[in-house]
Amino acid sequence: MSAQVKGPASYFPSIEKKYGRPVAEWKELIRSSPLTRHMELVTWLKTEHGLGHGYANALVAHTLAEKG
Repeated sequence: MSAQVKGPASYFPSIEKKYGRPVAEWKELIRSSPLTRHMELVTWLKTEHGLGHGYANALVAHTLAEKG
């Protein structure tokens, strides 16, 4: 029995399917952005890359959490 993915990562399969890019690529875009604040990054992903709010929020939250 495998554990169900929870939290921001639960959005990842849908993000890859809908937007056609691997999550690793989205995360690299976030890390390479000059923006650092959560909502700035979310807004940037929405306006510049056309992501929905929930998807953008999940990617940013997961990426920033990795930084520690």
